Amino acid sequence: MSWKIKAGVALGMAGLVAMVLVNNNRPQESTEHTPVSAAKLPAGATLPPGHMPIEQGLGIASTTPVDHPTIPQGKFTQFEMGNRNVKSILPVGESVWIGSSGGALRYDLGKNDYQHYNTQNGLLANGVFNIAEVNGKIAVGTYGGGLSILEDEEKGRWKIYNVPEGLGDAFVYGTLQMTNGDIWIATWTGANRIKGGKLDDPAAWEVYTVENTDGGVPNDWVYGLAEGLNGDLWMATEGGLALYRDGQWKNWRHADGLGAPYELMEKQNPVRTDPAQFSEHHARQKIEMGLEGVSTAYNPNYIISLVVDDEGVVWAGTWGAGLSRFDGERWTTLTMDDGLPNNHIFALYIDSKKRLWVGTSKGLARREADGSFRVFTRADGLYSDAVFSMSEESEGVYWIGSFGGVARITSLD
Repeated sequence: MSWKIKAGVALGMAGLVAMVLVNNNRPQESTEHTPVSAAKLPAGATLPPGHMPIEQGLGIASTTPVDHPTIPQGKFTQFEMGNRNVKSILPVGESVWIGSSGGALRYDLGKNDYQHYNTQNGLLANGVFNIAEVNGKIAVGTYGGGLSILEDEEKGRWKIYNVPEGLGDAFVYGTLQMTNGDIWIATWTGANRIKGGKLDDPAAWEVYTVENTDGGVPNDWVYGLAEGLNGDLWMATEGGLALYRDGQWKNWRHADGLGAPYELMEKQNPVRTDPAQFSEHHARQKIEMGLEGVSTAYNPNYIISLVVDDEGVVWAGTWGAGLSRFDGERWTTLTMDDGLPNNHIFALYIDSKKRLWVGTSKGLARREADGSFRVFTRADGLYSDAVFSMSEESEGVYWIGSFGGVARITSLD
């Protein structure tokens, strides 16, 4: 059978990505679950005004492949996910894991079947920010429910790592296992490092914040992690880019070259709604970043997406300030003037042919050998122009997660 997914909303007013405010009343759940009963957003975690809550449930129905004449030999298969966004996609063997605001779904490509995980059978929160592999197991970073590790897939047994274990915050935006075995976890209260990947060893857990790094971490809201050359750890935050190298921190902000200037973006940005009008967090952010005069969705220090290529070049996707490139010495920023469909860069991905893909709020762009961009939109077969995630199943076969659904692409070239 083919399938389509019904799930909920993690986009708020004007299509902006939902944010959360977290106070000091942390959730205390932290046990092994086989399975757990339904759980709500933990006490103390609230959505800013103007944003919609993550809903419950997931339904499956059928859909059909769609051929598109603008891509001569291409084929898109679309999977509908209702009014939800897909933040993470991870192919593993014969399966593809999909993380949305309605839970985590494992789709078996060989059997053409699926298994859905949410608060009914293992997770502490339905909102999924990130799915990764750590220590050979599936790790699901959730919206208020900590980090869930699938200990036994056959039995559906999960283990939860949360604030009591040392997790900086119950909101987990990314998980990365480095070449040396260390696990890094991006949260909205700093980043954790678990030395050697020893999740069950309390002594292996560390957390890095603005305070305990003397500002080396530029902002405690961490949105992305990437391994660079020679074991470098790059970190995307709401206040700039950070590098952890040989035990030392260094960071870069707009003043150093990150992001395009507001004067240029004001002319280009189609999103005219100011998120500070609806979100207490964004209002405070504007003051902290000196952006009181900005009346659109723009923050050049706010890095939403991050990737490092084989040459060690860092690519940072910003909130309305374009795509920034850092070669270790010099910053350059690409914008709509350079062929990008939009300056809000939600996703970055490098495929097996070493090509850079850029997910934006207005379509997906692929960087060509000459530096130009080829843009794909709904007219070409994407489910939605708002692209939040991407991954490669095999060479030339891509999964693209967006607002409301997923597209599987074959034979794109």
